[in-house]
Amino acid sequence: MPLITLFSAPKPFTDPHIAMIQRNAIKSWTLLPDVEVVLLGDEEGLTEAARDLGVKHVAHVECNANGTPLISSMFTLARENSNSDLLCIINTDMVLMPDFVEAAKKVKGLRSEFVLLSQRWDLDVTTPLDFSGDWSRGLRSMVHGQGQLHRPAGSDFFLFPKSCYADIPAFTIGRAGWDNWMIYKARKENWAVIDCTPSVMIVHQNHDYSHLPGAKPHYDHPETNENIRLAGGQANVRYTILDSTHQLVGDTLARPKLTSLRFTRKFELFLRALFFFLPETMLENIARPKRWQKRIKKIFR
Repeated sequence: MPLITLFSAPKPFTDPHIAMIQRNAIKSWTLLPDVEVVLLGDEEGLTEAARDLGVKHVAHVECNANGTPLISSMFTLARENSNSDLLCIINTDMVLMPDFVEAAKKVKGLRSEFVLLSQRWDLDVTTPLDFSGDWSRGLRSMVHGQGQLHRPAGSDFFLFPKSCYADIPAFTIGRAGWDNWMIYKARKENWAVIDCTPSVMIVHQNHDYSHLPGAKPHYDHPETNENIRLAGGQANVRYTILDSTHQLVGDTLARPKLTSLRFTRKFELFLRALFFFLPETMLENIARPKRWQKRIKKIFR
C-alpha cells in the first residue's frame, strides 16, 4: 500500500508549454517511492496524458457554473480513490524529488494530525526534463544556479493524514484564497502546521496566466471573491507559511525562528484578537506601517 496519494486537477494540455511542464511534474511524481497519483477532471488532453504516464484518472469532478473544478469534489474523489494514509493536493506544475517522501515519512512518525507545506523554488523550464540517471541531482544543480526561492506566500501543495480536512467548502481550484484557508483551518483545529522548506526542495516551473480568463492572475477573478466568502472573510485568507507552527529540520520538528516577518505576522494576529471590532485593513496598517506608508505615497503622487 502506498504511503501518499498525490491528487491534482491539471489544466488543459492544449498550450504546448503548459502541457510540457505538466508532463514534467506528473512524471516526477511517478518516479517517487510509496506514491500513487490521481488526476482529476476532463480537461482536453488529460485522458491521453494519464494513460501515457501510467496514472489513475477520474474524470467526473464537480465544477462551478464556469466549469472550474471544485476543491470539495476533488477531496472527496481523492479519498474514494486512495489507498494511502496520507493525501496531498498539489498543483500540476510542481516537480517533486525523493526528499519529499522522506519528509512525509518523518512527519507521519512525529505527529498524528498535521499539514505539511513549504516555500517553492521558481525555475524557468522550457524543455522536457531529463529523468534518466541521477536526475534529481541535476535538477538541484539547475535550481541552485538559475532558480529563486519564492516568498512565503501562496502554497502549491498540502500533505495531510486522511482524517484531516474531512469537510471542505466548495472552493474553486486555481483561484486565490482556498490555500490560505487550509492553513487557517489547521491552526483553528490545533493541528501542527509544518514548514519543510529547510529539508525539501519543491520546484515550481514558471508559466504565464494565458490559461485564465483575460490572462489575469488568479487573484483578479470574481471566483476569488467567492473563495474568500466561503473561507469566512478576508481575515481567514491572510494565513501563509509565516503562520506555520513548526519547521522540519533534519529528523526533528523545531519552532520557526522569530524573523521580522514572523514577528509582524504574530503582532497582526494579536491585534485582531484584541481589537476584533475594528476593520481588518486598519489593523493591517497598524501592524505593517511600511505598507501603509507606501499606500500614502501612491495616493499623493
